[in-house]
Amino acid sequence: MANQVFINLPVKDLKKSMDFFTKLGFSFNMQFTDDTAACMVISETIYSMLLTHDKFREFSSTDIADTSKVREVLTCLSVDSKEEVNAITERAIQAGAVEEREAKDYGFMYYRSFADLDGHVWEMMWMDPATENGTDVPADATMDSHS
Repeated sequence: MANQVFINLPVKDLKKSMDFFTKLGFSFNMQFTDDTAACMVISETIYSMLLTHDKFREFSSTDIADTSKVREVLTCLSVDSKEEVNAITERAIQAGAVEEREAKDYGFMYYRSFADLDGHVWEMMWMDPATENGTDVPADATMDSHS
């Protein structure tokens, strides 16, 4: 089983992307960062490699997705509270992101989503710890489709 996760994302302007994610509270591992790539630390085992388009093409034989027309992925990150969901999303919007859809509150789960400077969609999500463990799940708990 995997020990670490690396999410590779193409970016048009590496410096602007690094500045954007720094404003959201993320840091970078400078050991794996240069003029073509930046290793954004999401957690101790999860990273996002922000790659210039030229660098990204070294790893892919297909076209880079036009995120104004299609979604290549929805990256969902869990945080510790609804307040943190709101704080990160608001910082993202202030830094130039676009809110992707309205906030959803299911009681046991709350999330908001935004498209970053390159159109990659990030969902910030909080889930009640009792629900995560499979206990205390409301009998009528339902979720609308993400699409």
